[in-house]
Amino acid sequence: MSTVIKVENLSKSYRLGNISTGSLHKDLQSFWARLRSKEDPNRRIGEKVHHTKDELFWALKDVSFEVRQGDIVGIIGRNGAGKSTLLKILSRITAPTTGSLKVRGRIASLLEVGTGFHPELTGRENVYLNGAILGMTRREIDRKFDEIVDFAEVEQFIDTPVKRYSSGMYVRLAFAVAAHLESEILIVDEVLAVGDVQFQKKCLGKMQEVGRKGRTVLFVSHNIGALKQMCTVGLHIHAGRTQKFGTLPEALSEYFQYNDTSAGPSSSVQWDEDKAPGDGCIRIRKMHVSGSFQIADTFSINSDLVVRLELDILRNKTRPLIALLLLTNDEQEIFSTLSQNYEDYEDAFLEPGRYSILVTIPAGILNSTEYRIRINVFNSFWQNFAFRVPIDLRFTTYDDGRRRRDYNGNYGGVIRPTLQWDLQRQKSFTEGRP
Repeated sequence: MSTVIKVENLSKSYRLGNISTGSLHKDLQSFWARLRSKEDPNRRIGEKVHHTKDELFWALKDVSFEVRQGDIVGIIGRNGAGKSTLLKILSRITAPTTGSLKVRGRIASLLEVGTGFHPELTGRENVYLNGAILGMTRREIDRKFDEIVDFAEVEQFIDTPVKRYSSGMYVRLAFAVAAHLESEILIVDEVLAVGDVQFQKKCLGKMQEVGRKGRTVLFVSHNIGALKQMCTVGLHIHAGRTQKFGTLPEALSEYFQYNDTSAGPSSSVQWDEDKAPGDGCIRIRKMHVSGSFQIADTFSINSDLVVRLELDILRNKTRPLIALLLLTNDEQEIFSTLSQNYEDYEDAFLEPGRYSILVTIPAGILNSTEYRIRINVFNSFWQNFAFRVPIDLRFTTYDDGRRRRDYNGNYGGVIRPTLQWDLQRQKSFTEGRP
């Protein structure tokens, strides 16, 4: 396969502190003064200059990689790593500061909600506008139009200005346009998170179909399960630099390594008072996972697991709501549970003091693998998000063989619940016949 995207030493910088004065004339005055090392004539008396011309923020720095035709590339990295900046440069929305970029073929991109659509135009008009931008003829767009509208599920609103669309409708139509019009490269940022679960599945299936047809897809997502489902190539960006470009498992391994550097103890963690995560009402002081009354890192799947949190209540009449999210080690969400399920929760407005909250994961639920537990804290009502505990608890489970009986094979899936099975004898059609 031939190379369709070649990026060499690509960098993008932004100057800190430079804000427009509000008019071109004054901006030019300020620019000319800086050029001659003179005082800015538009600076207010007493105003301090916090940033100099040498203070730059490098959103990307020396990024290099090559993408071949037909590759489906998953781009991963923490928030602020530079992923969206890279996609904007590839889509030619913004220009790089240094480095070179070579692209063979037309690009259709779905970036931020609203990018590429004119809000005053109808959905129909925006479909034809985007097709024209890609260089397609009206006849070519006509052939794809019904398929686009059907995929986006907006037939009833296709002649309504898109400024009146909900964010979900907007994204559905924008993705349908990008995926169905004849571009050689499809670029999709995290905006699919706006859509509902069924539409996300529909989009992932469409991107896989696009890849099978030999078109190239670049996909940014924090959904590790979706990346594993459709991508074979991975690009990990950290602090604006390429950390790994290779197979998706290689890129994910590097990504998890960077995310785990400050993870601390795996199944148990505690904080001093001045460093404890929290807000003005609640502080988390300790949390740990235990099995058979012992704190450890490895547990049998046939034993109950207890997650215990110790927290300080700082204000009167505080009712904490703890949300526990269980994930696999590669960030696949399994289930969540809320502390509102304990008895007398409705009346649990607490006075200041130290409290403990326990939740039990029963035996016969988990499989043999590595898990994470993530804690979010809400205050009084679930709408009032307070904070997320910055460290995940991590532990491993194993099969001690107590429930296997005659089967010695593998159990698929991220959980392995022990369910109730019943065997009942049914009367045979031939019973009683000679």
